[in-house]
Amino acid sequence: MAERIVVDPVTRIEGHLRIEADMDNGVIKDAYSSGTAIRGLELIVQDRDPRDVWAYVQRICGVCTSTHALAAIRSVEDALGIKVPRNAHLIRDIMNAAVMLHDHVVHFYHLHAFDWVDVLNALEADPAKTSTIAQSISDWPKSSPGYFREVQQKVKKIVDSGQLGIFANGYWGHKIYKLPPEVNLLAVTHYLEALDWQKDIVKIQTIFGGKNPHPHYVVGGMATPLDINSDNGIHAERLSHVSQLIDEAMVFVNQVYIPDVMAIASYYKDWTYGGGLNNYLSYGDFSTGDIADVDLYRMPRGVILNGDLKNILDVNPKDPEQVKEFIDHSWYTYDGQSSGGKHPWEGETNLKYTGPKGAYETLNTNEKYSWIKSPRWKEQPMETGPLARMIIGYAAKKEEYVTSIDSALRKLGLPFSALQSALGRTLARALEAGLVAKWMRNDMNALLKNIKNGDQVTFDRTKWEPSSWPKKAKGVGWIEAPRGALGHWIRIEDGKTRNYQAVVPTTWNASPRDHKNQIGAYEAALKGTPIADPKNPLEILRIVHSFDPCLACAVHLTDLENEQMTEIRIG
Repeated sequence: MAERIVVDPVTRIEGHLRIEADMDNGVIKDAYSSGTAIRGLELIVQDRDPRDVWAYVQRICGVCTSTHALAAIRSVEDALGIKVPRNAHLIRDIMNAAVMLHDHVVHFYHLHAFDWVDVLNALEADPAKTSTIAQSISDWPKSSPGYFREVQQKVKKIVDSGQLGIFANGYWGHKIYKLPPEVNLLAVTHYLEALDWQKDIVKIQTIFGGKNPHPHYVVGGMATPLDINSDNGIHAERLSHVSQLIDEAMVFVNQVYIPDVMAIASYYKDWTYGGGLNNYLSYGDFSTGDIADVDLYRMPRGVILNGDLKNILDVNPKDPEQVKEFIDHSWYTYDGQSSGGKHPWEGETNLKYTGPKGAYETLNTNEKYSWIKSPRWKEQPMETGPLARMIIGYAAKKEEYVTSIDSALRKLGLPFSALQSALGRTLARALEAGLVAKWMRNDMNALLKNIKNGDQVTFDRTKWEPSSWPKKAKGVGWIEAPRGALGHWIRIEDGKTRNYQAVVPTTWNASPRDHKNQIGAYEAALKGTPIADPKNPLEILRIVHSFDPCLACAVHLTDLENEQMTEIRIG
């Protein structure tokens, strides 16, 4: 009889995720992904002014901060036929790039690295040897033996205190850890450095958007006043500060983040699990022209099925036969029915919980078992995110994608197929950060050039007033968020939001079974993975964390009755 492992909650993610895995002779035979919070934020924006929707739906998540706001803004502008000034487009892309770099770095060091790095083992390291390794892989200046010895002593004090704090609840000493103590010390040191770096990169959001998280946007452009000679606008000093932050980000990504991922990967080259569906989807983003100019996207657009790199299929979020969300294994109804699929423009958020009540050991996974819907592209399950984007870019023969991937794999001595794994997904995220940092630098240069040439316009109010809108309109705003393809669909009637649906990356990746009993990306990635110690299933965390789950996005939480939902006791 198969043994079922339950991990609930999966920690070091945003939100609440439950994974159940059926074991057979030490190998995962089947897996089930369940979002355990209630989705419903779309209900809040119904009947509201479309110009305000971005401010509500941005609160879907505070981790990837402004991605939902940008998707929402684009959906309204698409519906109303609004084209934003070039400066606004550049500022939005710079802010989006800053979010992506912040998210990728924080995900690796603070959420995922400890699936590969044994923190306590760093106490056995020789700091001089760590220094030698650090200087062999990077020009990062903080690499002296004394510096690493100082960090090691800090960690030792934490351990000796008996209160591990930020390092608590790890599987330290697990048999599948493979890094030597010196590389563990290197990674722990850069974990601490990344804590300092991440608080600086978000200042780009604050300068252009007024605050972080949840910076300001406006339909028709940006609320950012550019005026290099005024103390009341974004003046020369603030622009110089942003430029400096971008340069510092490029250095950190290229001299710390990417070298660390490459170094860690070199010790785990035989850990080939976690590949999954081999179906990849990306809407594309970071256009060098207008957002509607899909041919000018730096980040690729398309779909790959069954790993066929020779055939990139078109993806169109507006096509009602392409993107649909199914609810056959999710706690929702459509038109009173418990099954079926709908394109987001026709989508519904009707909650109907039929799962276990009270204490329970396992879910009935033959029935409905998640608050996450099952998005499908032409009824096919898809993986979205950095790995999908890198593979589609490679298949499209985009030069910087091909160069980046080929160079990394050549250094590691690995074939292209090695990307299709949990480790490959982690490497893809780091390589993408290198590309995004370069694009952010280019966009900042373009913005500075525009300003220098006298163009300081960031907002177009031509279609700001509802009197200029059609009686009915619908639009979609897509964006490539840190975790993957994000789409917001809106229908506007009589100047109000008639219907609203968000299909987010983690909904794609963490989806349960669908109407054809097809599994989602998490579930597919876990199948076939051997578990060394069922009581400490580190392998499950490695694979799930490689997607960077954000369940807060996938299962939005609302309480329409204003009832108490949680009580927290302190002390």
